[in-house]
Amino acid sequence: MNSSHAVAMDDDMENGVGSYQERPRTFPSMRSKSYVPWIFRMFMGINPRIVFVLLLLALGAVFYIGARSSPIVVFVLSICIISFFFSIYLAKWVLAKDEGPPEMAQISDAIRDGAEGFFRTQYGTISKMAILLALVILSIYLFRTTTPQQESSGLGRLTSAYITVAAFLLGALCSGIAGYVGMWVSVRANVRVSSAARRSAREALQIAVRAGGFSAIVVVGMAVIGVAVLYAAFYVWLGVDSPGSMKVTDLPLLLVGYGFGASFVALFAQLGGGIYTKAADVGADLVGKVEQGIPEDDPRNPAVIADLVGDNVGDCAARGADLFESIAAEIISAMILGGTMAQRCKIEDPSGFILFPLVVHSFDLVVSSLGILSIRGTRESGLIVPVEDPMMILQKGYSVTIFFAVLTFGLSTRWLLYTEQAPSAWLNFALCGLVGIITAYVFVWITKYYTDYKHEPVRVLALSSATGHGTNIIAGVSLGLESTALPVLVISIAIIAAFWLGHTSGLVDETGNPTGGLFGTAVATMGMLSTAAYVLTMDMFGPIADNAGGIVEMSQQPESIREITDVLDAVGNTTKATTKGFAIGSAALASFLLFSAYMDEVASFAHVPFKQVDIAVPEVFVGGLLGSMLIFVFSAWACSAVGKTAQEVVNEVRRQFIERPGIMDYKEKPDYGRCVAIVASASLREMIKPGALAIISPIVIGLLFRILGHFTGQSLLGAKVVASMLMFATVAGILMALFLNTAGGAWDNAKKYIETGALGGKGSDCHKAAVTGDTVGDPFKDTAGPSLHVLIKMLATITLVMAPVFL
Repeated sequence: MNSSHAVAMDDDMENGVGSYQERPRTFPSMRSKSYVPWIFRMFMGINPRIVFVLLLLALGAVFYIGARSSPIVVFVLSICIISFFFSIYLAKWVLAKDEGPPEMAQISDAIRDGAEGFFRTQYGTISKMAILLALVILSIYLFRTTTPQQESSGLGRLTSAYITVAAFLLGALCSGIAGYVGMWVSVRANVRVSSAARRSAREALQIAVRAGGFSAIVVVGMAVIGVAVLYAAFYVWLGVDSPGSMKVTDLPLLLVGYGFGASFVALFAQLGGGIYTKAADVGADLVGKVEQGIPEDDPRNPAVIADLVGDNVGDCAARGADLFESIAAEIISAMILGGTMAQRCKIEDPSGFILFPLVVHSFDLVVSSLGILSIRGTRESGLIVPVEDPMMILQKGYSVTIFFAVLTFGLSTRWLLYTEQAPSAWLNFALCGLVGIITAYVFVWITKYYTDYKHEPVRVLALSSATGHGTNIIAGVSLGLESTALPVLVISIAIIAAFWLGHTSGLVDETGNPTGGLFGTAVATMGMLSTAAYVLTMDMFGPIADNAGGIVEMSQQPESIREITDVLDAVGNTTKATTKGFAIGSAALASFLLFSAYMDEVASFAHVPFKQVDIAVPEVFVGGLLGSMLIFVFSAWACSAVGKTAQEVVNEVRRQFIERPGIMDYKEKPDYGRCVAIVASASLREMIKPGALAIISPIVIGLLFRILGHFTGQSLLGAKVVASMLMFATVAGILMALFLNTAGGAWDNAKKYIETGALGGKGSDCHKAAVTGDTVGDPFKDTAGPSLHVLIKMLATITLVMAPVFL
């Protein structure tokens, strides 16, 4: 956008030309009322000294409960508290940076208002649904059977129901806070990254990384502290391990509700945010870029603020809730398996095996903090075109994190998994962790290879745009389909290697059978997620850089600044894609664990062994078919929701261009607020159908086949069909999510590659074909794809919570 346009705009505004007689480049306030959540407003109204005393008392109570349960819990809580202080330091460091010229701050405020307004409405809707579901769970648990373990420990139906519902609501609340934190920092960091880009690329990169690091540390810390506090509270309240009460090995099963609550909120946050961000993006691109031929993020495009708001609610808030849920589900499933294995092996003190996942994730906070701090600014000043590749800098930070993760993982296994019965078992489990860490690294590398325009696949995709829109779509779909092969091979090798390392660890049950296989897989999953906070930092970096580029373009800064933010944005696309690959890999491993935990739970309720599922039984095979179908229908509804909402945006943007011809000459201002309102209401409306499908399907299928089993004399039929549905849905979901995420990321970066000047550059026919591919890929990579790996884990946690209903 050239400066003569900007000057003309200034002159016209000052002379009162057009319908706007105000300062140039002003952006509307979309704030309807105070957007600070009520819980924060309540604390803000109290005297700071009283708040400080209350916090100290709360901390004291938490540490007291922790100390009553286990010194390991105290260690975990201490690291989490220190990490929270570190995150406060990062937030202060980022917020101390300047916001740049007034026009940048105005755009940032408009984005912030839109994001916080949508967040408030979206989470209001989700909280109502969560309360409704909590009442359903309560009523189911009040009428279900109890397990022998619960009977022996005196844990009645009423107590069990209240515990599950309390855990569910706490998981949902923490997931919501995780999402809010992700959005809170991104809407404040974007303008600071834009401002820093006027000085140097390295400073802009550092601010984006530290802002992402703040939310990543808070999200992971909250997931760990939530499970730790819940575990300690139940331990003390139920008098665990005292005569006549519950055994510590049965305690983790009470935490399942927490994982379900986190999954429930994450699914709707990802769906609603994904529909919002991509509908605005597709609408803005189709009319702005393709029809009007104006650049991306041009201030004349009425949908551009909605698009930038979408980056925050779809990528930052939703991804925060998503990773929170990943870690919570993985910790709980690993604790259940650790407890089960310790019980079978008659290990004297099983607390090490149960609390091991919490310690691993505490160290994750430490090693990821070191990785974030390893990315430093430089003393360069002035407008220097970036010489360094931002991806290389981020990879160096990741390498630092992995190096320390390997060391701390080895220490954790020696400290907690050493047992007299099998003195070398801890070494096998340390190797399982190494398998997981290597898997995570390979996953990140594979996704980078398929989505970064430095590598061949994206360049071939960009080249296919030269022959038109159709060939671009064909090439993108085939790239996405092909990209499922390597990750599946890696997951397969990882699961088998970890299972056999655990199996040969020397841990045996009373009959002499090896029992460590499943726990070995659990340890590998922990290894994979042992750098989760740094991976989430890289993910949050993406939307912050994207927003920064939008603010630079809208405030009409020099081209040299836009070049810096474009490079950061392209790297951000790759880091977002790699994180999604990482999340799918961890979802695959975690679902395998949750599936095993489900089979164990069914066996304890039914009082009969439940070791295998026979798909040669017609009903069980049908369950598998229904599970696979669920994935396809869910993906279809998620993409269709983006399409419908985007149509509304396209019509609105076209209407504004027709009714206000002065917009194109900068004589009239577009109505940004109208587009924001349209996208917000449509995305909330459209997220309900796919979300409800995901929650209701497993319950309905389980109940129907339970009734059929009752009439045909097959007592476990409902549980078996649900197990089959879960298995097939996980397999189909992993493949579908890999395809959608990689194809979408590759299309986006093929467009970015052409925009660097390759194959004719911006405005060429080749570029127009690439924009079409990017538009098709948008709902793939940011709505359906990320929602699928939340869906996979939610299906696993919902079947665990509802298992008694299927018997």
